[in-house]
Amino acid sequence: MKKTILVHATVITVNENNEVILDGAVAFEDGKITYVGPTPEDLSGYDEVLDQKGDYVLPGLINTHGHAGMSLLRGYADDLPLQQWLEEKMWPLEAQFTADHVKWGTHLSLIEMIRTGTTTFVDMYDHMDEVAKAVDAAGMRARLCRGMIGLCSEEERQIKLKDATRFAKDWNNQADGRITTMMAPHAPYTCSPEFITQIIEKADELSVPLHIHMSETAFEVAQNERDYGLRPVAHLEKLGMFSRPTLLAHAVHLTDEEIDVLAKYQVKVSHNVISNLKLASGVAPVPKMLAKGVSVSLGTDSSASNNNLNLFEELRLAAILHKGVNNDPVAVPADTALRMATILGADGVFQADSLGSIEVGKQADLIVLDSHQAHFHPAHEPVSHVVYAANGRDVKDTIVAGTFLMRNRELLTIDEEKAIFEANRLFQQLKR
Repeated sequence: MKKTILVHATVITVNENNEVILDGAVAFEDGKITYVGPTPEDLSGYDEVLDQKGDYVLPGLINTHGHAGMSLLRGYADDLPLQQWLEEKMWPLEAQFTADHVKWGTHLSLIEMIRTGTTTFVDMYDHMDEVAKAVDAAGMRARLCRGMIGLCSEEERQIKLKDATRFAKDWNNQADGRITTMMAPHAPYTCSPEFITQIIEKADELSVPLHIHMSETAFEVAQNERDYGLRPVAHLEKLGMFSRPTLLAHAVHLTDEEIDVLAKYQVKVSHNVISNLKLASGVAPVPKMLAKGVSVSLGTDSSASNNNLNLFEELRLAAILHKGVNNDPVAVPADTALRMATILGADGVFQADSLGSIEVGKQADLIVLDSHQAHFHPAHEPVSHVVYAANGRDVKDTIVAGTFLMRNRELLTIDEEKAIFEANRLFQQLKR
C-alpha cells in the first residue's frame, strides 16, 4: 500500500491533550494513521510526501444529524414554525419523493459536505439504499438509518419496520466499514409507544444503536405530557430506549433532572444550533449537559431547515451563542466547540475509538485548511482561528480512510455539474 505523509503542517490533533504541533506531520497507510509528530528529517520511506507549507491539518468534521435527501427542498419553505413547516410544506412534498429524488438530493449534500470538511455524517431518511450507494461511491463515511414516522396504518408501520430492519442488517459495516447503521423511530410524538418498543427490539436483535428526534420544541414536550403523562425523556426511559446506545437529535427543552437521566445512561446528543434557531425551537442547554458529562456533538439537520451543511457555521455559533445566552464568556470555549465537531462527534456515532482525532491507529479521516489567507493571521492560536475565523470554504483537501475525496478544492469522486442539474430537474417535477 502507498505510504503518504503530510509534512510542514500545523497539526491540530484534538487528542486528549488538545495538542497542536507546529511544523508537524501526519502519515497514513492502508486507510489508517501511522505517524503523528514533528516533520521527520528522513522522508525516504514514504511514497508520497505532501508539503503543507504551514496549512492546518485537522480531523475530519462529524455531522451527527441530518437528512441528506432533503437538500432538494433548500429554501422552499423558510420562516415558519416547526409544525407548520413540517405538516404544510415538508411532508406534502416529501410524499412525492422517489428513490431518484433522494439519490440526487444526497449527491448534492455530499458535495457540500466534502467541500466544507465533513468526512462522517448521520442520516435518517427514506429510500436509504440510495443514500448508502451514494456514500459508497463518494468515499464518505456515514452512520445511516431509515427513519420511521408512525402516523399511518399498522400495515404501513410494519412495512417501514421491515424495510428499516433489512437496511440496517444489509448495510452495516459495508463500503469497507465506512457505512454503519442504526434504527430510527422519528420521534416520540410521531410514533406510538408500541411502535417504538418494536423498533427497540429490532435494534437489540441487530446490535445497532438508536437515533431519534426528541424535545425539539416546547409544543412537542407538552403534547407528550398530554398523551402519555410523561415528558419525552421519562417516556423513552420507560420504554427501554436508553438501555441501548442512543443518539438524540435536538434535546432543546430539558430539565436538570432530565439531563441527569441522559448522563446516567450515557445518551449522546446532537446539538443542531442553527436549525433550532431558524425554526425558533429554542436553545439547548449545552453547557449544563457538558458539565454533567453528557456527550454533545454538532449536527446541521437538513439543508431545508439550515439552509446549508457547512458544519463550520455550527462550530462557530455553538461557541458563541451559549456565551451570550448564559452571560458567560467561557460557557463553550473554542477547544470544547472543536471537540464537539470532532471527537465528541465520533462518540455520537459510537466510533470514538477510531475517529475524531489525529492519533496513530485511527482512521485517516483528515481535512486541510488553507491558512495562507488574511483571516488566519497573525499566525498564533490555531484552535481559535479554526473556531472563530475559519469557514468551510477554507477547506482545500478532504481525506477519508486515506483517500482524497477533494484535492486542492477539486472534487475527485462526484460529478458536481450533473448532481446540480439533476437536483434542479427533479425539484421542478414536484407539485407545489
